[in-house]
Amino acid sequence: MCRWAAYIGQAIFLDEIISRPGHSLIHQSHCATQCHTAINADGFGLAWYGERAEPGLYRDVMPAWSDPNLKSLTAQVKSGLFLAHVRASTGTATSRNNCHPFAVGRWSFMHNGQIGGYEAFRRDAEMLIPDTYYPHRKGATDSEALFLVALGEGLEADPKAAMERACAKMEALSRLRGAGPHLRLTCALSDGTRLYAVRYASDNQAPSLYHRWSDSRRGRAVVSEPLETEEGGWEELAQNAFYTFEGKKVTSVPFAPGALAQAAA
Repeated sequence: MCRWAAYIGQAIFLDEIISRPGHSLIHQSHCATQCHTAINADGFGLAWYGERAEPGLYRDVMPAWSDPNLKSLTAQVKSGLFLAHVRASTGTATSRNNCHPFAVGRWSFMHNGQIGGYEAFRRDAEMLIPDTYYPHRKGATDSEALFLVALGEGLEADPKAAMERACAKMEALSRLRGAGPHLRLTCALSDGTRLYAVRYASDNQAPSLYHRWSDSRRGRAVVSEPLETEEGGWEELAQNAFYTFEGKKVTSVPFAPGALAQAAA
């Protein structure tokens, strides 16, 4: 499985999350401890917000630990809201178009997990993407498809409801034509103002996800694994919940696409 990290708060250099901590995202890319795949070498990506509404996007297929451009970029760029991801493919090709985060307009999105048996119903999943958003389909991953379906379900107006409906449709297809586990995910998404995160699994075995507020940074990190093994204050996010992070404020509401999926299957 992939590993990811997101941050919202006072602007910091990207490397304060991505490379400088003892168990930074780059360290996790070759030494992950809380996932089935310790090595995440199928590409990486960044989406960061600055002076403009749309995020900057940088993605490549090299292992994150071996790209000097990534090191230079993160040491020079500051942002108060960014998403970063290291990828372990679940079957699709290693290419830039398949690297997270994905971005459409001001929205960015990244995902860790799986949609069970996706290859068996990939065409059906593609059909869920509205014509308005299909031109943004550049890769072949289930993650990008989920994002575009959520946009079609009204992500702009109600992120939680849109993600719930999109996940329900994917889970229903997996139940009908795929395989278990039907849906496991942690995902982060942002509109450039707020950071949202979801932790959900149809079998209650969701990938790990933690968050921590830093008084020194005046910001919050949301991560697959704690960034420092000896650092206190990390809290695990509950399963089957949708989180909104805005400033220091954190809110959560139940996230239950499974009931919708079972009704549709």
